[in-house]
Amino acid sequence: MLKRAVLCVLLVLASRVTCAQQLPHFPLRAGMHLIQAELAHTFDTRSRGLMFRESLGPNQGMLFVFEGAGRQCMWMRNTLIPLSVAFLDADGTIANIADMQPKSEQTHCAVRDVNFALEMDKGWFAARGIKPGAKIVGIDKAPGPR
Repeated sequence: MLKRAVLCVLLVLASRVTCAQQLPHFPLRAGMHLIQAELAHTFDTRSRGLMFRESLGPNQGMLFVFEGAGRQCMWMRNTLIPLSVAFLDADGTIANIADMQPKSEQTHCAVRDVNFALEMDKGWFAARGIKPGAKIVGIDKAPGPR
């Protein structure tokens, strides 16, 4: 019985790793800084986001591609690492940036209608002097939502 329970836990953990590795990556740029963003462009990948991850690599993040412009909001339920989220217009202009705490249900919303959100390690944007009004280059080549 205990062996079966351990095997079940290992399978769940293995599936989380596999799912994380199967997401397509998309290159973006913020000024001179290259970003390797995982794409969350389906309902399921947007819903899961970066939940259960224990870390991100340097300059890695997740790009959320929404089905249309709107007042998008993010929260951190089941997310284990602190993140910063930049809400982006269709042309990649940052509307606002919010810092988010792990395992929190506090919502962080765009200040205006946006098409994308880019999550990075907490403080990533501030450490590079990237502020609202700056552009994330490459957004125009992002695949549409599915």
